Amino acid sequence: MSRIRFTTAGESHGPALVSIIEGVPAGLGLLAAEVNRELARRQQGYGRGRRMVIEQDEIEFLSGVRAGETLGSPIAMIVRNRDWKSWTDVMDPAPREDDDTEGRKRRLTRVRPGHADLSGLFKYDRTDARDILERASARETTARVAAGAVARRMLADLDISIGSYVTHLGGIDAAVPAELPDDINAAVEGSPLRTFDKDAEGRMIARVDELKKAGDTAGGVCEVVVRGVPVGLGSHVSWDRKLDGRLARAMVSIPAVKGMEIGPGFANATKPGSAVHDEIEPAPGRPRAGHVRRRTNRAGGLEGGITTGEPIVLRVAMKPISTLMSPLATIDAATGTPAEAAAERSDVTAVPAMGVIAEAMVALVIADAVVEKFGGDAMTELRRNFDAYVAHVASRFGR
Repeated sequence: MSRIRFTTAGESHGPALVSIIEGVPAGLGLLAAEVNRELARRQQGYGRGRRMVIEQDEIEFLSGVRAGETLGSPIAMIVRNRDWKSWTDVMDPAPREDDDTEGRKRRLTRVRPGHADLSGLFKYDRTDARDILERASARETTARVAAGAVARRMLADLDISIGSYVTHLGGIDAAVPAELPDDINAAVEGSPLRTFDKDAEGRMIARVDELKKAGDTAGGVCEVVVRGVPVGLGSHVSWDRKLDGRLARAMVSIPAVKGMEIGPGFANATKPGSAVHDEIEPAPGRPRAGHVRRRTNRAGGLEGGITTGEPIVLRVAMKPISTLMSPLATIDAATGTPAEAAAERSDVTAVPAMGVIAEAMVALVIADAVVEKFGGDAMTELRRNFDAYVAHVASRFGR
């Protein structure tokens, strides 16, 4: 069974980040500029810190691409950290003579509430939380977005699109139009907070400024929408093949994400079934959905772990960033005594960027489901299998 797999490597202030994605068919047109465009989107958003100015993320292909096309072999990409030159003494992989006596610079023992610092020290039996936080940092998501850009490019060849927008930030809700535009990202990229609601945007910006002055941070909610997915991806037959479960795992793996729902999942839980379940009717002209449609989409495009042919809609909740410039109470892990938490350079909010990261993770899960169902060593074969399946689905009711 063909599958899409990916992994990442690298520390926040190490020499580079590495992304490897495997299972992409041969013959997919792929340029570094397409991946770099997604990396640039990840770095945007009001409330980001100075690191976004230092780093100008660009990938270099190390394998899997030749003459602008994928080869079917693993695709390896590297993103070099510009800030590495300022952190060589701290992050040098080689041992140094004074490591045992003086220790490394920027040692961190005043662990930060909300971060992996303290739990990681216990789990991995370390004494310097730098060994934990450098990998736990959201900087790692740069490599995820690179892999997601490749998956996104594959899905685009099948006319499957993914977009996201912010619906809540720092206690402020943003309105969403009843009819979403065809190109969601083009419609919100002009907003510094990637939201449709200009009035809410102004209040959100004021809130971010207020929190920055107070040394505090903000969380929020993004929605991710996937269009063009045919009915029948995923499966009901085993827990680990349910596509909603696979998407949920991908979403909550994003740093600081603490919740997600499919469609209005939590609101649905408060209503009777008659006000939740989507009625079905014939709909000629919708071959990917079998020429039927749901009158509503409260299921968020998934029923029984299988796509319905309606747009997939996910809501993803991100907690406030854990590094506060006005530190919280903690302990010093070197002594076990009370202390104020350390303050590392940080964003006030990264909710707009979280939407871009969520898009990438969704792209990887959907691409995996596509390859799982349709197979194919080459894009021509995958497209042929995909088109044949859609034609079969479309013929079920003789339309």
